[in-house]
Amino acid sequence: MSDGLTRKTEVTQISDDELAAQMERERDELERTWAHEKGWRRLLMETDHKLIAKRYIVTAFVFFLFGGIEAALMRIQLSRPDNHFLGPDKYNQIFTVHGTTMMFLFAVPIMTALGIYLVPLMIGARDVAYPRLNLYGYWVYLIGGLLLYTGFLLNTGPDAGWFAYVPLSGPAFSPGKRVDIWAQMITFTEISGLVGAIVIIGTVFKMRAPGMTLNRLPLFVWAQLVTSFMIIFAMPAVMLASSFLASDRLIDTHFFNPAEGGDAILYQHLFWFFGHPEVYIIFIPALGFISSIIAAFARTKIFGYTAMVLSLIATGFIGFGLWVHHMFATPIPQMGQSFFTAASMIISIPTGVQIFCWIATLWTGKLNIKTPLLFVFGFFAIFIIGGLSGVMLASVPLDLQIHDTFFVVAHLHYVLIGGAVFPLFGAFHYWIPKWTGRMLSERLGRLTFALMFIGFNMVFYPLHQLGLSGMPRRVYTYLPESGWGPLNLLASIGAFILAAGVLVFIIDFLWALRAGAIAGDNPWAADTLEWSVSSPPPPYGFHNVPVVQGRYALWERTPDAPVVRGLSTTKRETLVTSVLDAEPELRFEIPGPSIWPFMVALATGVTFIAGIFTPWAFLVGAILSGAALTSWFFADPNYENRPAREHPERTRPVSPPPELQPKEV
Repeated sequence: MSDGLTRKTEVTQISDDELAAQMERERDELERTWAHEKGWRRLLMETDHKLIAKRYIVTAFVFFLFGGIEAALMRIQLSRPDNHFLGPDKYNQIFTVHGTTMMFLFAVPIMTALGIYLVPLMIGARDVAYPRLNLYGYWVYLIGGLLLYTGFLLNTGPDAGWFAYVPLSGPAFSPGKRVDIWAQMITFTEISGLVGAIVIIGTVFKMRAPGMTLNRLPLFVWAQLVTSFMIIFAMPAVMLASSFLASDRLIDTHFFNPAEGGDAILYQHLFWFFGHPEVYIIFIPALGFISSIIAAFARTKIFGYTAMVLSLIATGFIGFGLWVHHMFATPIPQMGQSFFTAASMIISIPTGVQIFCWIATLWTGKLNIKTPLLFVFGFFAIFIIGGLSGVMLASVPLDLQIHDTFFVVAHLHYVLIGGAVFPLFGAFHYWIPKWTGRMLSERLGRLTFALMFIGFNMVFYPLHQLGLSGMPRRVYTYLPESGWGPLNLLASIGAFILAAGVLVFIIDFLWALRAGAIAGDNPWAADTLEWSVSSPPPPYGFHNVPVVQGRYALWERTPDAPVVRGLSTTKRETLVTSVLDAEPELRFEIPGPSIWPFMVALATGVTFIAGIFTPWAFLVGAILSGAALTSWFFADPNYENRPAREHPERTRPVSPPPELQPKEV
């Protein structure tokens, strides 16, 4: 420790009863200090990261259900040839809203939400770095989702595909406001994503518990950190693309109009520079889920921690060098195509390293096969098939033959559902006991896995054959003479089996909330710090911030492990530490509940939604946003950062032994 933090104290004798009473008083004070707001104030103002994360998760899961219903409608339409269940216009809207929902309103937000909930608890922090900004991010995300579905219900849903390629999405071929709704919805969701990334990065770098150096971070936290940096570099590209598209449509610019010097291919470059990293923005957090689950249920440390971390970072870097493999059917120079073919194959190497490290961990561990681990096994089977078909599509000659067929649809879903949804459901079964204090049913969990695994493969494996047989994607019907009817019918049956698995999970969750077994603090005997607090965690997270002694915090904690004492129980104080070594630097008082993040989100909504109809909305929105931001910054009392020399002591645990013996800090 530096001299500026050195302070010696005298040994104080205290009895067990006095110590217990002191601890109880501290807990009561913390409960009052960090207590949630009531009624409408709780809804609009509360900044507890756990509460906001649960709202994100529930909202994203509702959007997932909407997207699943849309998928079921499409499968009914395609279940037999010459079907008239849906007309072409409605099918195009459903197809577009389904893809937009799954990619922008479900996959990325729910992965970020699990990070917002779990990262502070895993690193020993009492809250996230920017709690009010975090609240703002949720409201912006919700407004964007409501905008999309309001348009859809009013028969003004976007109909140019979730990618909105120009010139199809331009003013000449898509009149009306359908594509404008899509473009502005992108702005909302990407602002929310950027906010979540900033919150996670600030929390990880500056709010770790003492002793949690960077080489002791849980792999889940590393995955969230890499993902957050990818979001910061990727999402501005799609915001730029959608803003240029909105400008072309609303104020007659010509960014993508070749007749006026624009370039339609520029749109694809901007979109896919975001679009392919987005696959890994969705996938990398899932790798963190898997590492946490495997360590807990193999009951051993992850094999090759350093290799795993480097693989996550390598995946993040290489992921930005693949976007053109979505554009092999466009006039890209062959030399450029060869480079992106090579990169598309190289990125399989770091993922392969992680899979072999997981296999080694499972091989050397003592397996406790529960539902979360079953979903990991399902991930292995499904994602490897998706990865192999991805390597096939990286070959330019083959890609040119099957690029616009159902083979690509099959590949996309094997990668995204196998690589993200199966790990996500494993994470649900793993962490719901921590969130709710109740255990899910193991029997219903296994049934959920079986239905989802069988149903998924029945839906999407036949699409490989349909694609190789020439069935194009993005069509709403086909002729009987094509011979595609039987496989489409099989896929449609599988869709309802998959939906049944999701329904069983929902029933299991609702049952557990009412009658599930009490979970306890650490039902899985896991290693990370979130399992050291009660289930569900209290609003303040940790009574005493722990001092981390090893990479596997709970498994390597000694009976006399030190804790941090001295944080205020009457103010929302947390510990700020150094970036590399998590050395204590200062106490920081976290801003509490506020109405102004919600008001700024409303001003943002007014700006971009009204901007669909008039450019004057941006002037009005700037005034409203400025007024709300001014109130946000200045209406509340200033929060001072106490100097490092006033930092709380690090002490031995207070019970047992019967003595409270402060150590030098």
